[in-house]
Amino acid sequence: MNTEKSHAKELDQQDELNSFRKEFYLGNDTIYFDGNSLGLLSRRAEQSVLSLMASWKEHAIDGWTEGTHPWYYVSEKLGKLSAPLIGAEADEVIVTGSTTTNLHQLAATFFNPEGKRTKILADELNFPSDIYAIKSQLELKGLDPDEHLVQVKSKNGNTLETTDIVAAMTEDIALIILPSVLYRSGQLLDIQTLTKEAHQRGIMIGFDLCHSIGSIPHHLSEWGVDFAFWCTYKHLNGGPGSVGGLYVNRRHFGKRPGLAGWFSSAKDKQFDMEHTLSPADTAGAYQIGTPHVLSIAPLIGSLEMFQEAGIDRIRDKSIRLTGYLMDLIKSELSSYGFTIANPEDETTRGGHVFLIHPEAARICKALKAAGVVPDFRNPNGIRLAPVALYNTFEEVWEMVSRLKEIMDEKTYKNYANKRGVIA
Repeated sequence: MNTEKSHAKELDQQDELNSFRKEFYLGNDTIYFDGNSLGLLSRRAEQSVLSLMASWKEHAIDGWTEGTHPWYYVSEKLGKLSAPLIGAEADEVIVTGSTTTNLHQLAATFFNPEGKRTKILADELNFPSDIYAIKSQLELKGLDPDEHLVQVKSKNGNTLETTDIVAAMTEDIALIILPSVLYRSGQLLDIQTLTKEAHQRGIMIGFDLCHSIGSIPHHLSEWGVDFAFWCTYKHLNGGPGSVGGLYVNRRHFGKRPGLAGWFSSAKDKQFDMEHTLSPADTAGAYQIGTPHVLSIAPLIGSLEMFQEAGIDRIRDKSIRLTGYLMDLIKSELSSYGFTIANPEDETTRGGHVFLIHPEAARICKALKAAGVVPDFRNPNGIRLAPVALYNTFEEVWEMVSRLKEIMDEKTYKNYANKRGVIA
């Protein structure tokens, strides 16, 4: 491969998305490769926050129905903007809650243990919060998680095999909840096949899209996925703690929400103030509380950019960025003890590269001191996420160059090999 810096610059000149880089606030001489944990602030997101603040200032309570973005309908508006990213119809998506509260809502709605089917199938590599929520839902049904939570094992500690997941779809499984992309290794699961296999066995299945939405196109409605949920502060650049989202396949419309709340109501009935809920006949039924207007605001500007860029073009550049990064690692860092632990096949690779190294914690600290922002995952993992909308091929080249210098000069030994409070 061509390892010259000039080649990286040529790739950037050919980049169809390079105009979006100027939309973001970038640190001076800082290479930000942690967008799979928290995306950068864009100027459009900033302006949409200011816009909703201005509507509060100008309209006060009438902001619910007046202004450029009436608050009463903003969750549905953003659901419509989000739908193309996951291959759904507008009314199948709502921007609401958080990853975990949305998982609680969907599990409370779709986990109905009866007869032999009393178990939930998950995996042992999932993000802990999902497992905490699933265990809570089992306990609320009076079921022992040690008995009723089945977790698919990984053969190598980093990835899952489709055949192993399918083999675990036994007759006692009532519900399956899996990540679309594993948060550590970046493995992209075969959502279409897993959904087909689950439905052939009469099992409902849902996916956590936190590490894929905004990075990878999906076709959830076409594939028949029952439900999905996600955060919006990673690839969607919605800001820290920004409002999450959920998807419910339209064939389930009319199913009463397991956790009902005022905003579960049909819009035209909500202010009748009846004590009998009339749920919305859309994904809006699975909202619970009042929209967090100021936390939802950045998504207005951010999702407009995704609409312009197109998720297919974003995915194409992401694949090329991560592929280029892996090629450079193999070429320049093969003798330094790094192992590429994410799938190298682009059909099963998400939007980040996962390196394993025994000195990972201190290497991450040394990278940060050298102006590169990576992400450490306990005990020995380094996640590197070159994001299509704002990272460049030249930054990938420069990051590898700085990492090679760190390893040559052993500057990582200046740091303790343990994580900080936030890793």
